[in-house]
Amino acid sequence: MNKEVIGIFTEKLLHLIHCPQLGNAAIRKLLKHDPTLSNLYSFSTSKLQQIFQLNHSLFKKFFHDFQRINIQKILEKYQASGISIITFKDEEYPKILREIHDAPLVLFTMGENTLLKKQAIAVVGARLSDDYARKAIALLLAPLLESGFVIVSGLAKGTDTLAHQQTIQFGGKTIAVLGGGFFHLYPPENMQLAEQMKEEHLIISEYPPIWRPQKWHFPQRNRIISGLSMGTVIVQAKSRSGSLITADFSLEEGREVFAVPGPIGEPLSEGTNRLIQQGAKLVTSGYDILEELYIE
Repeated sequence: MNKEVIGIFTEKLLHLIHCPQLGNAAIRKLLKHDPTLSNLYSFSTSKLQQIFQLNHSLFKKFFHDFQRINIQKILEKYQASGISIITFKDEEYPKILREIHDAPLVLFTMGENTLLKKQAIAVVGARLSDDYARKAIALLLAPLLESGFVIVSGLAKGTDTLAHQQTIQFGGKTIAVLGGGFFHLYPPENMQLAEQMKEEHLIISEYPPIWRPQKWHFPQRNRIISGLSMGTVIVQAKSRSGSLITADFSLEEGREVFAVPGPIGEPLSEGTNRLIQQGAKLVTSGYDILEELYIE
């Protein structure tokens, strides 16, 4: 497709993406009927409801939003803010991410998009991480960064923040995957870190920049953290931890799962030690990860 057609397709896709009633699955159903979205504005309401398979109430809300949204004005706002948009049809879309189930249809980005083409490792863990996590991450990062890996995490409190900060301190590159839109950054404590990453690293989200983060966004975004990475390292995790969701996604995606062992009896060690019991690779340095990935 030429640039003009790509632009028209992207605009129509984003019009749909900005309707919160539609998930990726519903939009994919429409794309099966109309791969280029050329008929989007000519479908009857009954036909759209049939394709999306939404109940009457939900479809009514969707159609109200769909008619109300001025997508051109919204996109102008994004452009003025330095936000880039990568759709699943674009060459810039990371190949490794295409391989996962329910790959995002759109990525909103700020920063160095070229980082999406580089080999990456995800580093995640507890939001209440301690000095043990700080020391462990330092041991993990040095060999990985020397080998050219980008570090992916979620900009959450605790382990995620440490992973981003120490990567920057060590002179490496890092990607943050957000659970909401850029204009409503969460957690607000990481605003300064996010601003630095916009300039020299990369932040991405599948959620429109004008959307506020919702509780269910964060487990969903974890599939992107693991999906961008050759493997996921869990540094600390309680027995019920969001980082274990990332480990599950990594396994589902056929990627490696690594876990840092912790002292027995410590709540922050329960999740990682159990992962090791279940077959995750025990790692005590970045070299253990490189060895498993057969990278010298």
